[in-house]
Amino acid sequence: MTNLIIDKLLAKAKHADIPDFVAGDSIRVQVKIKEGDKERLQAFEGVVIARTRGPQASFTVRKISFGHGVERIFPVNSTVIERVELLRSSKVRRAKLYYLRSLRGKAARLKDIERERVTAEAVPQ
Repeated sequence: MTNLIIDKLLAKAKHADIPDFVAGDSIRVQVKIKEGDKERLQAFEGVVIARTRGPQASFTVRKISFGHGVERIFPVNSTVIERVELLRSSKVRRAKLYYLRSLRGKAARLKDIERERVTAEAVPQ
């Protein structure tokens, strides 16, 4: 009984417009920011260093801001995410790219690959 209720709640909150991305991809996440009574969108652009699957799936995005590494963890089905755009795909051999935390400059580059991009409009529902 409780599983039915949980499944209904998870299905209602599920994002259908998030593209399929993996660790190593560069993405731009449009996040809703609420300041007082106003709401605006702010982009957080970086490399996906980790992705978890399942009902409470999340992904970690890392970027360099003013010389400092900044990481942010986003739940996939969060209401603060407006949309996710896939910018680049990179060839990586690991599922978690935590080693990028210790690399700087050119050493932290990933080799780009061409991958078929599926937009939210092209995804059959």
